[in-house]
Amino acid sequence: MIGVHDDTYFMRAALIEAQNAFDDDEVPIGCVIVHDNRIIARGHNQVERLRDATAHAEMIALTQAEAALSSKWLNECTVYVTIEPCLMCAYACVLARIQRLVYGAPEPRTGAMESTVNVLQLGVNHTFSATGRILEAECAYLMQEFFKRKRAEKKVTNG
Repeated sequence: MIGVHDDTYFMRAALIEAQNAFDDDEVPIGCVIVHDNRIIARGHNQVERLRDATAHAEMIALTQAEAALSSKWLNECTVYVTIEPCLMCAYACVLARIQRLVYGAPEPRTGAMESTVNVLQLGVNHTFSATGRILEAECAYLMQEFFKRKRAEKKVTNG
């Protein structure tokens, strides 16, 4: 029998996806989607690789989860994402009718759960429960290191 896993377990799986993005020189955000206590979808940012501004971790994972369940509705699923979703991704979770969202670190510039706006307070047709700041330090660390590296590369390029 498989034991019931907790939020930190699944957030660690999302962190592996974020590390994959980091290794691919993508903004390091990772996402997993869980149904019946098992991961049914994984995604990480692929904006640069696919040359697609919408290729965020959540969007990729939502598409996989919908295919895995043969449904556009994910009403028994929990989305785990390392960084607070942007408005596009948060609203995609509304449209997919997820049950719950769990995120790691807040995103002060674009976050749409607590930072710039709370998508659930916009009068949307579906709401879900949300829990933030799970493994916040670990999730924030990858982002900080990524942008520190980008600034260093820019300095070298610009002399």
